[in-house]
Amino acid sequence: MRPSVLGLSMAMVAMTAGAQAQPEPPASAPVPWTGIARADLLRQDVSAAGREVIQVRVDFEPGASAPRHRHPGEEIVYVLRGSLEYRLDGRAPVTVAAGEALFIPDGVVHAVRNAGRDSASELATYLVRKGEPLLVPAG
Repeated sequence: MRPSVLGLSMAMVAMTAGAQAQPEPPASAPVPWTGIARADLLRQDVSAAGREVIQVRVDFEPGASAPRHRHPGEEIVYVLRGSLEYRLDGRAPVTVAAGEALFIPDGVVHAVRNAGRDSASELATYLVRKGEPLLVPAG
């Protein structure tokens, strides 16, 4: 006996009924700095009201730097390749090498530069307030 098209369709619906569709990652936006490229990987609401998580891969050419800025929430940096020097206001500069991570508290102004001779990359994960710009330049 051959199953009907309707029967197959109903079986497919039943199999996928519990699955949640994953949102598409946002389109990558240009960053305002030379020698830095960004690829937006994920944007998703979280259980904390009014917050979302954003995950971005950031690639730094040799000598590239991002001037002082802040974010509307926490940032967790994981260096994938190379080494990056972070300067967080009120703290001594810290160099984060491939395989190491750094936590940047909500609203802390910071700058970052590629501290090596080769390209560097980081995975930046932000837990931020929804509806606010992800990056705010600091004077």
